[in-house]
Amino acid sequence: MLDGSDLYALDISGASFVKACGGPCTEGCVTLARIGESAWALGDSKRPDARPLRFTTAELEAAGIDPARFGASV
Repeated sequence: MLDGSDLYALDISGASFVKACGGPCTEGCVTLARIGESAWALGDSKRPDARPLRFTTAELEAAGIDPARFGASV
């Protein structure tokens, strides 16, 4: 199983982020990209230069974040 240091060692330069909006996307949206098997990067469209946070699939599920909402499958 991946841990925090493993997640941040993954290269995300080619990651394809998709948006999920809870309301009008003019306020900014959460972005999500699969960066490996059971590994995800979560960003903020309002702050595209900020380093995305990284999570395992289990951590996303524990936080109530469903990749399907972004059009991604687990």
